[in-house]
Amino acid sequence: MPRLEHSTARVLPALLFAGIAALTLSACASNRAGPGSPDFSSQTPAEAQTTLGDLATRFRTHPQDKATVIRYAAALRAAGQAEQAIAALEGAMGAHRDDVDIRIAYAKALSAGGRFQQALNVIDGAIDPAVPDWNALSVKGAILDQTGANQEARLLYRQALLIAPEEASLYANLGLSYSMTNELPEAEAHLRRAAGMAGATSKIRQNLALVVGLQGRFEECRLLFAAELPADQVEANLAYIRALLTQQNRWELVKGAT
Repeated sequence: MPRLEHSTARVLPALLFAGIAALTLSACASNRAGPGSPDFSSQTPAEAQTTLGDLATRFRTHPQDKATVIRYAAALRAAGQAEQAIAALEGAMGAHRDDVDIRIAYAKALSAGGRFQQALNVIDGAIDPAVPDWNALSVKGAILDQTGANQEARLLYRQALLIAPEEASLYANLGLSYSMTNELPEAEAHLRRAAGMAGATSKIRQNLALVVGLQGRFEECRLLFAAELPADQVEANLAYIRALLTQQNRWELVKGAT
């Protein structure tokens, strides 16, 4: 079965929360100073290999440098090396135990490795109830979504939107959350809003294409994917979505298939 490129490798029920690789956790803005939330998931294999090599060299030289370890861990997660990312961040946690950015990165790595309860414990330490960080709220929401606590996750995304109302990734997370409970029209509405906002990423637009495809609107899905991916990947994605619908016996739920 063809592999969907980038974050579209994991469809329902873990639709694009790939390693918290998402979710949308590649935020473009923040309500605090810090190194940001790097996202390397859209790099080509050659670019990813170069990035990972460069960051590995820097990490070996400066294993406690905050910006370096966060970027290195993000590159490892994008390469599917969650356990290595966890190990890199465990060392940094000793030097930066109360640092919000390090905790967020560590929680992402733990979630990517399937250690959801541990990830929740870590991210809770990054959330100040009096002055919550929107990115930390979003990460916790993504973890909860992956454990099936979708309603609780959506409350966190909406709380984060009160802090960062122009953050496209939060609307995208809401959309992905609804997709995980097969509420696809609601998922599409949030993802379409996210895709039209400043700061929308290719990952968000591919998520939208995927949700459209899961509703059987294949020509529209093809056009959305074609704006983001090479032709061979577009057709592979469409074939994967069709196969997924067949395997899940969901064709009877899809209207307007083409």
